[in-house]
Amino acid sequence: MNVGERHFDSHGCIRSLGELGISNDAPKIPFDVQRSLFSVRCSLFLFVIAFLLFGNLTVQAQVSREYQLKAVFLYNFAQFTEWPANAFADDKSPIVIGIVGADPFGAALEQTIQGETVGGHPLTIQHFPRPADIKTCHLLFFTQSENRHVEEILKTLQDKPVLTVSDMDTPMTSAVMIRFVLKNNKVHFRVNAEAAHAANLSLSSKLLRVAEATPPGRTPP
Repeated sequence: MNVGERHFDSHGCIRSLGELGISNDAPKIPFDVQRSLFSVRCSLFLFVIAFLLFGNLTVQAQVSREYQLKAVFLYNFAQFTEWPANAFADDKSPIVIGIVGADPFGAALEQTIQGETVGGHPLTIQHFPRPADIKTCHLLFFTQSENRHVEEILKTLQDKPVLTVSDMDTPMTSAVMIRFVLKNNKVHFRVNAEAAHAANLSLSSKLLRVAEATPPGRTPP
């Protein structure tokens, strides 16, 4: 702005910028320097965006690989479990895989079981936002998001022929029938065969041979 331009003071009086002691003689930044600074700011902005975007994708990819494998495990658990006849309305009723709370599988589980059958039963997925929402299912999976609801979940399923599976491996989840564990970045699982037997479920010896047996009430270190 020019020195001759006017400005209102705090009392509403018009004063010139010169009277206010403001000068337009301050040094100006050359245009080429301004352009360089603008380019630097743009580069930094794009770098931050790329880091946030691709860094997040990397984390998602790592999680996805883990749960793609766990999705295959769930399918195999269904293959190697025998439910009592009264667990199904008829010979063609689906085996329902229930997920309580957060679903970490994305599309992996749906893609794994699509078009598959076990003993003539098609496989389907049912989501239950809360333990109180749990309805008919044959295999129930829950993850860390349900850490505070483990007791409620197990109580809801007590005496029902439902195979419980979780990726929490703590003393609190020792009554869960199958628990995933990570060792050296590899997925393993532990089986509480007595808990499965108490629910009138029969687990194949093939499944038990590759699992870590866990006595009820105990969790191996």
